[in-house]
Amino acid sequence: MSPKKPPAPIFSYETLVHAMAGSMGSVTAMSVFYPLDTVRARLQLDDKQEAKNTLVMLKELSRREGFATLYRGLLPVLESLCVSNFVYFYSFHGLKSYMSRRGEASAVRDLLLGSLAGVVNVLTTTPLWVVNTRIKMQGLPGDNQQKVRYRGLIDGLYKVWKIEGLRALWAGTVPSLLLVINPALQFMTYESLKRRLKLKYGDKELSSFIYFLVGAAAKTVATVLTYPLQIVQTKLRHGHKMEGLRKDASLLEIIQAILQRHGLKGLFKGMESKILQTVLTSALMFVIYEKIAAFVFRLMRLKK
Repeated sequence: MSPKKPPAPIFSYETLVHAMAGSMGSVTAMSVFYPLDTVRARLQLDDKQEAKNTLVMLKELSRREGFATLYRGLLPVLESLCVSNFVYFYSFHGLKSYMSRRGEASAVRDLLLGSLAGVVNVLTTTPLWVVNTRIKMQGLPGDNQQKVRYRGLIDGLYKVWKIEGLRALWAGTVPSLLLVINPALQFMTYESLKRRLKLKYGDKELSSFIYFLVGAAAKTVATVLTYPLQIVQTKLRHGHKMEGLRKDASLLEIIQAILQRHGLKGLFKGMESKILQTVLTSALMFVIYEKIAAFVFRLMRLKK
């Protein structure tokens, strides 16, 4: 009986490559499709904003507030996304590498590893996204809720901590922890589809178009299944503007208030723009990630 192989290390150069490629892919993709995220945030946060076609919303926002409003808060979002995706990709691929010698990969394993990576990501990067949401919405017409102005990510982190306390930086952590199922479902679907395609095409490298389609399909599944929680998460991070509801309302209280005032459709408000934005962003991110990772690994093999 041959001795059991030790598990691959969690911390390795290969895992670092995956993390850096995922981080670069997400930043590039978000830069391209950021205006769609602006539309999504407006629809999720503003209860008085009528849900409209994404293209119509883009035109209205540009006309009413100027073209620059579509890119409001872009820099801190890219900074946060860079850190967040680095943490997620590193955690996911590190755990995947560690488990690789403990049996064959499966969808259930990918779902579990994706969830664990998501928990690590949420606990370490939630403060960045709390400040991001506030920066994106500050200075807008009718935004009298935010009396404090944030000059950037670091300034925002300091002011929220100083004025509202450390707890405020982790506002929305509960729905965020529930929402780790979103990237977990995304990675499970992506990895499962990729394994099937690898079995079909063998060692032949998949095209960018195939990666784009697989990434788009994976994100669509994850977004549709978790969208109501994303609405609540956004409201908790920014601070809701729902009349008659206490400022520190819980997740369940906000869900109940949305259902009472807007019905079930209120939990899916802005989903069109969200799907359009996340699907396109994630699909492009996976294309860039796969190509960068493949390029670096080829260089590594050549050096050997």
